[in-house]
Amino acid sequence: MARRKAPTTVKPPEAEDSALLRWLKQRRITEVECLVPDMTGNARGKIIPAAKFSHDYGTRLPEGIFVTTVTGDYPDEYYDLVRPSDSDMFLRPDPDTVRMVPWASDPTAQIIHDCFTADGNPHELAPRSVLRRIIALYDAMDLHPIVAPELEFFLVQKNTDPDFPLQPPAGRSGRPETARQSYSIDAVNEFDPILDLMYDYAEAMELDVDTLIHESGAAQLEVNFQHADPMSRADQVFLFKRTMREAALRHGIYATFLAKPMENEPGSSMHIHQSLLDGKGRNVFSGARAGEHSRLFRHYLAGLQKYVPKAMPFFAPNVNSYRRLAMGEVAPVNVQWGYDNRTCGLRVPLDTPENTRVESRFAGSDANPYLAMAATLACGWLGIQEKLEPTEPLADSAQKLGYGLPRSLEESLDQLAGCRALQDLIGGRFVEAYIAVKRKEYQTYFRVISSWEREFLLLNV
Repeated sequence: MARRKAPTTVKPPEAEDSALLRWLKQRRITEVECLVPDMTGNARGKIIPAAKFSHDYGTRLPEGIFVTTVTGDYPDEYYDLVRPSDSDMFLRPDPDTVRMVPWASDPTAQIIHDCFTADGNPHELAPRSVLRRIIALYDAMDLHPIVAPELEFFLVQKNTDPDFPLQPPAGRSGRPETARQSYSIDAVNEFDPILDLMYDYAEAMELDVDTLIHESGAAQLEVNFQHADPMSRADQVFLFKRTMREAALRHGIYATFLAKPMENEPGSSMHIHQSLLDGKGRNVFSGARAGEHSRLFRHYLAGLQKYVPKAMPFFAPNVNSYRRLAMGEVAPVNVQWGYDNRTCGLRVPLDTPENTRVESRFAGSDANPYLAMAATLACGWLGIQEKLEPTEPLADSAQKLGYGLPRSLEESLDQLAGCRALQDLIGGRFVEAYIAVKRKEYQTYFRVISSWEREFLLLNV
């Protein structure tokens, strides 16, 4: 993982605007999707005519979009979390993120925007601002994080009744999968028409999708992204989710990134490979001699071990997330680490010194990629600052050592609320808002009486 994004010269906003407008004009763009990733990692924003993109029209959004639950509700503390005026944020396009929308009928562009306050400061509630805040800590040390996400997801039959369990879709053979098909080429080929369209979209959008494999679940797939800087990888995951959902819908099925969508199938994760480079592009996790790791590597790894349990709301952000962790076949249950040990939450792959890295296996595919990457980097940074030392590497199964992670969203939020170190790094106002939103979601979920309760408790208690 030695490669990193080449540093770019900082250009004045007017130069960036001019280059962006030329890009739009050259491609005869008629509309622009102004995108802002929200708390869940979904796209909010506005669609505006390309001719008006250079003006102020359409470049503001209320900051309340960051204090909205997945159900569209607001926490009781809403007016304590936003400014009393419930004012607008100012959106600024990131020119590195401009892409075509390949499924649009007319030439359409999509651009991810950063959010700012009226006085020009990065908005504290925006997930992209949170990730930038953590990256800046490493920049101050002349260290440059490199990450490579691996994203799993399921293809499922269309389901318009939420009370009806999800089912695998039929492939080209006309039959749905019924057996484990890990790494099966033929099983992937069952969905060639959908995946060909996905690759066409990804190529048009210049997404760095690397490899594609079939995972162990029925119609469960995984895509790997090429390694690069954290912001670009978070952007790519954000855009890929939109792309994959659209490609699936074009063929009459759903692509879901729910962490545990089906009772008898494994969950879906977003593993994050991570390393650090110095100012000369050298991997600082590698030791002075072959086969050794640096002191910085040990501190970083120990930071993950200490702080990941407290940062779990960013890796497992939904009530469903904990079904994957509690009931998964290979999902991590603690913070043990080991060499090429997939039972550990922290796996260190066997590779060359320049590719020395840690694979964090905690995040679900439902995690907001900006927040998941910010959180894992924050945990490692704290380990470096505190000069922590990791446990001994584990060669046996980590599953035998039992749980060392929160078992529910409620417990997870309590641990984050009690961790001042993480709150200070990620931002006190952001963490307060995030916890309020997630507590509201948990309360909404807990009011629902499940079919299991009606089946087994209605007449038996």
